[in-house]
Amino acid sequence: MDAYGRAVNDHFAFCLTIGTTPETARPDIVAAWIGDMHQRPNPNGGAGLANSTIQVRIVGVRPFYDFLVEGGIRERNPVRRGQSSRRGGRPKQGLVRRVEKAPWIPNEHVWDRILRACEQEPVRNRLMVTFAYDGALRREELVSLEPGDLEPAWSLIHLRAETTKSKRAREVSFGTTSAQLLVAYLRQRGERFGRVDGALFLSESRRNRGDQLGPSSWSKIVTGIATRAEAPQLSTHTFRHLRLTDLARAGWSIDEIAQYAGHRDLSTTLKYIHLSGRELAAKLHKATCSLHADRERRLAALVEAW
Repeated sequence: MDAYGRAVNDHFAFCLTIGTTPETARPDIVAAWIGDMHQRPNPNGGAGLANSTIQVRIVGVRPFYDFLVEGGIRERNPVRRGQSSRRGGRPKQGLVRRVEKAPWIPNEHVWDRILRACEQEPVRNRLMVTFAYDGALRREELVSLEPGDLEPAWSLIHLRAETTKSKRAREVSFGTTSAQLLVAYLRQRGERFGRVDGALFLSESRRNRGDQLGPSSWSKIVTGIATRAEAPQLSTHTFRHLRLTDLARAGWSIDEIAQYAGHRDLSTTLKYIHLSGRELAAKLHKATCSLHADRERRLAALVEAW
């Protein structure tokens, strides 16, 4: 609702600037507003607001005009909707084409910097990093873990349905490093808080000492790591992206990766997997090697005929 309100306020401000009102705004006014958003200074530097921001503002303003139409104040909504293809026809694009960028994952050099920055973190934070990577965990899934969700004998993490985005329980694994950090953290946790029930990761701040660590706190931890590692693109989701990509590099099928990630739609899984050009070239060479050999064998007959 806040995002919708900001979108409508931004549109109102633009209409006021050019001396018109939403009640009389034509499609060309909406187009001019969108053009202004593409040109105005970006808070993060450069010109133009982010594509996702513009999309949100258009989506926020469109129902406002629907409201005016339903109330009889306007005859038509000037904010055009996109339409899927019908009866084999071409789909109708919306006012702004959606730009889908591949999520960023670090190369090996940057990943080493990130790990070196993590070495300065306390045991709890280091364990959160390794769990986030090993289990490809979302931010909310990570901070919602409880000691009872872990099965150390089998190196498994049981994710409860109520803590996952898809509301479907699943199991993921963790490695040797996570197991060692887990032992150290549970010992430290018991010494400091004297109990093992409740959330696994507890806050150590004076304001809410002993409470469950929240998602925003985990985001702040990762931001600090990103700053020290000089990797500003690092986010809490980066560990998940990297893990799923590594599973693809290891030869996992798309269905197996989707199950591990907890995705309902395989198209979502594909967005998370980023094989480099070198890896794709190697896979292509391996896939076409036998075909190429067969082509060469057949072409050799031309030499014999000569």
